[in-house]
Amino acid sequence: MTVLAQLLNGLQLGSVYALIALGYTMVYGIILLLNFAHGDIIMVGAYISWIALAQLGLHPIVAAILAVAGCTLLGVLIDKVAYAPLRNAPRLSILITAIGVSYFLENGAQLVFGADAKVVPAFTDITTIQVGDVTLYFTAILTIAVTAVSTIVLNLLVQKTKLGKAMRAVSEDMGAARLMGINVNNTISFTFAVGSALAGIGAVLYSMAYTQATPTMGIMLGTKAFVAAVLGGIGSIPGAVIGGLLVGMAEVLVSALGFPVWKDAVVYLLLIIVLIFRPTGILGRTMNEKV
Repeated sequence: MTVLAQLLNGLQLGSVYALIALGYTMVYGIILLLNFAHGDIIMVGAYISWIALAQLGLHPIVAAILAVAGCTLLGVLIDKVAYAPLRNAPRLSILITAIGVSYFLENGAQLVFGADAKVVPAFTDITTIQVGDVTLYFTAILTIAVTAVSTIVLNLLVQKTKLGKAMRAVSEDMGAARLMGINVNNTISFTFAVGSALAGIGAVLYSMAYTQATPTMGIMLGTKAFVAAVLGGIGSIPGAVIGGLLVGMAEVLVSALGFPVWKDAVVYLLLIIVLIFRPTGILGRTMNEKV
């Protein structure tokens, strides 16, 4: 039973990392941007959940929808205001801007909500479900199921829809995509919207499991998700999911063995080992750059 509980904990935490990593990997796959503000979008989603549930007393489903919608709009707004004017700027300029946006969101949240942690009320009264003689945590099962469904829907979106084909075209060759009549700016904004919506879903699931919102919560979540994206192969959707699950399982395993203070170090050690032997990540592909 203990082994099953730890396995579920690892899959639950890894699923949250996977959802966040998908946002990283989608944006990087399109415009080669490491959007370091992505983790702070999750923080905003957690605060929206807290406002909707604790302050306004809304239904949990409405609160979840508002959190996802708010994160989606914020992602598009960040792209339009901060990144779109720098489309043709050096990559370093956009990277510095992303870090600036991250600090702006963190300090803005601290200014508005204060530095103390806000307790997010429970989304549901269901805590466990019984399967035969086995007791399973409802939030863990829900998190794993939602992540699986989100990944499948995202794959179908990218592979089967017109917008998905436009996203793949822009990621392959932005100049050629423009010549084929694809609106590159709208496609990039749509990518930010999808990635931020996944971050919103991750924020809701994280709030259900850990019930807290703080201004700096996005730093570690974003960093771990970035590690997961690189670990799985940044730019690869299945890679992001695999990387997220590996990071979550590694953390829970180290904690279960009695070394919780080492869980962060083990995650980065895992990243170093993978990058030494496979620099592109587990499912990453080698990209040839013309000189």
